[in-house]
Amino acid sequence: MMTRPSEQDVVQRLYFVGVSTAASGIMTIFPAWAEALGLRAEMHGVDLPVQARPDDVRAVIDTLAVDPQAVGALVTTHKAAVWDAASDRFSELDPWAQVCREISCIAVRDRGLIGWAKDPITSRQAYTHLLGEDPWGGGERDLVCLGAGGAGLALAAAVLDGGHQPRRVVLADRDPGRLTVSREVLDQLDVRAELELVVTSSPEQAGDLVSASAEGSLVVNATGMGKDLPGSPVGPDAVFPRGAVAWDMNYRGDLAFLDIARAQQLERGLVVADGWRYFLHGWTEVIAELFGVAMSPDVFAELASIAGQVSGREVGSAGVSRG
Repeated sequence: MMTRPSEQDVVQRLYFVGVSTAASGIMTIFPAWAEALGLRAEMHGVDLPVQARPDDVRAVIDTLAVDPQAVGALVTTHKAAVWDAASDRFSELDPWAQVCREISCIAVRDRGLIGWAKDPITSRQAYTHLLGEDPWGGGERDLVCLGAGGAGLALAAAVLDGGHQPRRVVLADRDPGRLTVSREVLDQLDVRAELELVVTSSPEQAGDLVSASAEGSLVVNATGMGKDLPGSPVGPDAVFPRGAVAWDMNYRGDLAFLDIARAQQLERGLVVADGWRYFLHGWTEVIAELFGVAMSPDVFAELASIAGQVSGREVGSAGVSRG
């Protein structure tokens, strides 16, 4: 890979705003990526609780804005919270940020803070890799997304912004407020699929939604359960449709949702995937934006290979197993 000289003499600081940043693989992967790309940059993790106070979220954004070494930030769990608490701190916001009401990528520029919602882009990259160029089987499959927070809503928006859409999109969450926001966001799109927004108060209710979906459907855990929170959005009695893809948007944690899917993988012919490739797309998109890296397929493949070597993962598997 060609390296490029740094445009600054100082070491640039990339903020990572999450819940348990020290446990993330990016802390060991990023230094190897920086070396390969010729970047003089370091990672700076900032931990906030899942239900962070708005004042605390604003404090992080304000600190980022005045840090002379800061190039920007990647935000994980708190994407919607940054929008709610601190969107007025930004001089520019991209269209997806305004549609989805979340900010996952932040650049510190002379003209102020610039924010993007990268999840619609990276989730499409990830699910297309899982399902192929015709992910919805001519409108015969469903998307069941458990969790309507930043990642889940962005996934639904990406799917419903496409020319080919599923038969049905089910977006479920325990918080009615998140579903109200989701309705307002998705009503801006050209929705041709049947759309259901469902309040779920128990794993059994969520499991019923999964069991009622069509064969070959994409069933997604976008709740953060299994990583930031314990457990799974569905219980062990949930029955996945035959040929379904069970995708957890997390790649670390106990991933209990995937354990439930793996228990019936062979019998139901499931594809089971963690969030490893989604993680790679998420970080490489932000690095491309903030550091001006041309993220060609070859560059992505090399960075994915480096990440696999550093983390000890089998690069070819990309966190996917097939029944």
